[in-house]
Amino acid sequence: VDETLNDLYKNTGKGFIVIGIENGGEKRIEEYTPWKNEKYGGGKGAIYIKFIAKKLKPFIDQNYRTKHVANQTAIIGSSLGGLISFYGGLEYPDVFGKVGALSTSFWFSNKVIDFAKEKGKQTQTKLYLLIGEKEVATMIHDTLNMEKLLIELGFPKENIKSKVAVGGQHKESFWRAEFLETVKFLYNL
Repeated sequence: VDETLNDLYKNTGKGFIVIGIENGGEKRIEEYTPWKNEKYGGGKGAIYIKFIAKKLKPFIDQNYRTKHVANQTAIIGSSLGGLISFYGGLEYPDVFGKVGALSTSFWFSNKVIDFAKEKGKQTQTKLYLLIGEKEVATMIHDTLNMEKLLIELGFPKENIKSKVAVGGQHKESFWRAEFLETVKFLYNL
């Protein structure tokens, strides 16, 4: 992330403040999932996102030179981090106006569909959905179906982009390679 954004700054003058939150190790699934899964547990993601939106983001805004408005603030994550980023962006559109959901684990709970139906009528949020062609077929299907559902709900087509990346696998090297494109879409660069 830092190398990509440093290069972007050198080429465009566009700078970013990045807050990377270390996950809670064995509590990672609880933090990154807003709903419980019968097999894997979890379900405390709403608390985690509320902390970020209501405590951490205001602290950052008070102590650093940020642009406080939602359309300048992104939340980006991969796998379960993509799920909690998707959730956070739709739950708090007044805080996170941009969402990068990379290889999102929509499979974790069917409740994500009801949540999307309730919250997916965002008109200002920008959403980038990335999935690799070599990921589990159901994840590809879930990602494309989520895009379709959101558009049917009225999510502006110009504010959502899905990409099925050729050769993409569910791993950090894939997300690293696609990070610049994610940022460019979200920030119109």
